[in-house]
Amino acid sequence: MTFQQIIHSDKPVLVDFHATWCGPCKAMAPILEDLKQQIGDQASIIKVDVDKNTQAAAAYQVSSVPTLILFKAGKVLWRQSGIASVGHLKELIKKYG
Repeated sequence: MTFQQIIHSDKPVLVDFHATWCGPCKAMAPILEDLKQQIGDQASIIKVDVDKNTQAAAAYQVSSVPTLILFKAGKVLWRQSGIASVGHLKELIKKYG
């Protein structure tokens, strides 16, 4: 599946734009794992390495990492740069799910 196919899903897709050298990105990883456990299949969570996927990062004007973007049916519903809490992300997925 391509990135475009994934974000055009009928259910919410949370995309974590990150980089291997980014400290806050490493801190975000266990938060996303926890979120995945809590939401099950209500939404998809994917990670996109901005250094390996420069086109996707450029297409969504990702200038700092981590940047989280919530998509549904190809539309951007929410975005934030920096670390987000499990509770906040869970609420967003419920709201847009």
